[in-house]
Amino acid sequence: MSLLHVLCFGLKVGHLLWVLCCWVVSLISKNWWVFGGEMTKAGFLGDGGKMSLNWLEKVLGNVYKIHPSHNSQQAGSKKFRKTWWRKVLWTWIIGWFIISACIFWYMSSQAAEKRRETLGSMCDERARMLQDQFNVSMNHVQAMSILISTFHHGKQPSAIDQTTFERYTERTAFERPLTSFIAYAVRVLHCDREEFEKAQGWKIMRMDTVEKTPVHKDNSELEESEPSPVQEEYAPVIFAQDTIGHVVSLDMLSGKEDRENVLRARASGKGVLTAPFRLIKTNSLGVILTFAVYNKDLPPNATPDERIEATDGYLGGVFHIESLVEKLLQQLASKQNIVVNVYDTSNWSHPISMYGSDVSEDYLEHVSTLNFGDPFRKHEMRCRFKQKAPWPWLAIMTSFGILVIALLVGYIFQATVNRIAKVEDDYHKMMELKKRAEAADVAKSQFLATVSHEIRTPMNGVLGMLHMLMDTDLDETQQDYVRTAQESGKALVSLINEVLDQAKIESGKIEIEAVQFDLRAILDDVLSLFSGKSQEKRVELAVYISENVPEKLIGDPGRFRQIITNLMGNSIKFTEKGHILVTVHLVDEVMNSTDAEMESATRSTLSGFAVPDRRLSWAKFRTFSQEGPASPVPSSFSNPINLIISVEDTGIGIPLEAQPRVFTPFMQVGPSISRTHGGTGIGLSISKCLVGLMNGEIGFVSIPQVGSTFTFTAVFDDACSTSKECKGQQVKGQGDSGTSEFHGMKALVVDTRPVRANVSKYHIQRLGIHVEVVADLNQCLHTIQSGTCRIDMVLLEWEIWDKDSGLSAIFLDKLRDMKPRVSPRLFLLSNSISSSRMSGATTDATGPFVIMKPLRASMLVASLQRVMGVVNRISCSNGESPSLFLRNLLRGRKILVVDDNKVNLRVAEGALKKYGADVVCTDSGEKAIALLRPPHDFDACFMDIQMPGMDGFEATKRIRQMEQTPSKEFLPGQSSSEPRENISNFHLPILAMTADVIHATHEECTKYGMDGYVSKPFEAEQLFREVSRFFPVIIEPKLVERPP
Repeated sequence: MSLLHVLCFGLKVGHLLWVLCCWVVSLISKNWWVFGGEMTKAGFLGDGGKMSLNWLEKVLGNVYKIHPSHNSQQAGSKKFRKTWWRKVLWTWIIGWFIISACIFWYMSSQAAEKRRETLGSMCDERARMLQDQFNVSMNHVQAMSILISTFHHGKQPSAIDQTTFERYTERTAFERPLTSFIAYAVRVLHCDREEFEKAQGWKIMRMDTVEKTPVHKDNSELEESEPSPVQEEYAPVIFAQDTIGHVVSLDMLSGKEDRENVLRARASGKGVLTAPFRLIKTNSLGVILTFAVYNKDLPPNATPDERIEATDGYLGGVFHIESLVEKLLQQLASKQNIVVNVYDTSNWSHPISMYGSDVSEDYLEHVSTLNFGDPFRKHEMRCRFKQKAPWPWLAIMTSFGILVIALLVGYIFQATVNRIAKVEDDYHKMMELKKRAEAADVAKSQFLATVSHEIRTPMNGVLGMLHMLMDTDLDETQQDYVRTAQESGKALVSLINEVLDQAKIESGKIEIEAVQFDLRAILDDVLSLFSGKSQEKRVELAVYISENVPEKLIGDPGRFRQIITNLMGNSIKFTEKGHILVTVHLVDEVMNSTDAEMESATRSTLSGFAVPDRRLSWAKFRTFSQEGPASPVPSSFSNPINLIISVEDTGIGIPLEAQPRVFTPFMQVGPSISRTHGGTGIGLSISKCLVGLMNGEIGFVSIPQVGSTFTFTAVFDDACSTSKECKGQQVKGQGDSGTSEFHGMKALVVDTRPVRANVSKYHIQRLGIHVEVVADLNQCLHTIQSGTCRIDMVLLEWEIWDKDSGLSAIFLDKLRDMKPRVSPRLFLLSNSISSSRMSGATTDATGPFVIMKPLRASMLVASLQRVMGVVNRISCSNGESPSLFLRNLLRGRKILVVDDNKVNLRVAEGALKKYGADVVCTDSGEKAIALLRPPHDFDACFMDIQMPGMDGFEATKRIRQMEQTPSKEFLPGQSSSEPRENISNFHLPILAMTADVIHATHEECTKYGMDGYVSKPFEAEQLFREVSRFFPVIIEPKLVERPP
């Protein structure tokens, strides 16, 4: 194993040295020898490396007299290289010999240090274990002193005698494994000696005579001991373990060292150790631990006099040091590796050996301090290895291996030079290819911009003229032809948009706007886009938005619409039955919802068809985990709103083998999909990129032949938190759907499916109508007839109406029998029914009237206004036709249109005149500047970007400069020949009208002073929506009263 480590380490070091040498050789050989001493412009080191090489060039130039002449360099290059390489090689070999020696010394010292640390760790471990075991035994001895104080001195008569003491110590010996013997000596004053001896039946004997003859064969020799001499007090042993019964009656104060320990123990209140001595009978080394026994509880800060006064006796425990240490070492598996010696170093000049021998071949020694609780006694444990240190084979093999590798590296230096030269040539080729690729990318972007402009410009004319043609008198066949042509043109524009978006994504030029918009209005528009296809397929299409989602948001409505359109388009494409449901909630709502609620939502669906568990579509979102959101929220958002949007369908699903490549560009599920359903296969990849730019995540769950659910999150800003007038502000993409004519009305929704009932309730409540949901016609009729409140309308699912025709007829008859003022209007909600059945349903004023799904605010408003007898405030006044009404929207507004294409001028002019605007057209930027030189009477300007001569950006820039420095005749407070409103704050709204959607971005237009832009091909509604943001639309309101 060690040899393998050596080999791996040597290979790593060799590889590092090889790379370093290659680097040095590459610099010197390539920059001097190959190019004649001149530095190359492209290298591996950059400016810092070039400075270092300039300094090295000066040094080597002085040493070797290198001349810059290219011819002389080539003439002597071979000889110079040979001499130089020989010197470098010898320098290399000698240097690595020195380095190998240093490595050997370093690794040897490391091995010795590690061996020293190992010895220290083993010695400290043994010292700690010995100290811990001693402390345990010491605690048991101290506990026995408390026992004697309680049961001998604290009770009259005493509860302890010699027999009791012997039996107790024998049975509790296992608690004191390190204690050899234990005895108790009582404190006896001289005045009480005679009485004490009579009571005990023996005389107090002297200790020092026994110490002089420590080894005894029997107890008869102890009987020859002398009585203890007269002194102030005595400490005769009255209780002793049976194995040392011979010490009973011995005076512990008669011995010199014992007397010192006893006096020190009672004055300190702690355990006191004696110096090592030969034990009586065993003749082995031991120590005595002495504790004082007090007749009362003393405070921790008691004085020595107080302790002496309270002393009743002394408890001593004898420790056999040699057996104690031997038992400890037997517990360790590695005890045979080291030699352990224990010393009493209280007298540093003459330490006393308590255990061990000095038999060892190793000079290395480690000393660990032992603390047995007695501050007057010092003990040490000294450890050494039994065997000498082995040879440092790892250091030897490593240093030798490094030396061998260094020699091999020197051997391959010549091949390295050639290899580096080839690599550097390849590098230059790669840099050239990189420049070509960058140029190709620029050319690709320019090509896409040109293609976009050249295709969108004629497509704008085609679609615009077709739109204008639709406003003329056409028969039904001609209208069908024109409508087909429009749809084909829009499909082509959609394909172009997808390709351009993919190109933007690849080049990293796609952007996200931050404008105010209405999320509900956008989803209504998308519903309108797919309503025809859903009705043709008889697929139920619906949208539900939680009431906690704010009315106004700040973000990119166009990109959000694009994501929803892609997902719903795929659902419409692959769904032949069932439903498609779009839901919008706050992320916090979903995170706080219970599993039971989510399970109920999965079982109860819009159409009754089974759907996958939508929770699996966001299971891997970082937003729902502890990792936090996928990307940081923009700092510009004051009140970020994190939405989660799900698009659920009951289509054919995605095969399991195709699911990993769903978001791959230009990849489709199978080869037959594009032929059967059409599409390019880049919609989902674009959607994933857009979701990422909106600081969100996207995922899906799909079960073949059951359906799919795509879910994504997006972060917006709450517009209402930053603007107090958000409710009355006209925003992008919002219509006035929530009219006040229906406020206060009450409606009944009859539906057996909770999800579908909630969708209908959501759309009706948007109009200010109070909604109540019932499950069948009987409950509905009961609610109406109860009379608690007036019901203005009943909205009934066609499925319930058509299921039981008899019950439906009875229900309708009872509604007709009611008074006209009380009878509610009956509406049938249907996906698709035949024209005959629909016409037969509406027979009188009561109904039923059919409302076609999908439900959306504008369609509900129109249907209810037509039936309920109310008219929208923004409607035709004085019986005007719709065309006359549109002509009043921009009446009195003068708008300039600048475009070099005459067809586009005609399309824009016709679209704006449709709304009543006075339109002036020009075909160049110079003419636009002349027309817009202050003072002028224009209200807005549509400016094309790409025009010959002066483009739209430059023209706008000059117009803004003219507005900042107006002429004297147009100063505030002075009249002009053609007065204008708001002269003191003159700023003409200029809107870009461009077919270049790559370069003409929102930021680019804002940079040059434009107020917005419209991409070609455009529709009349787009132009009106953009220009109406800058001045209000004034319509005379007139209401038609509701008939009684």
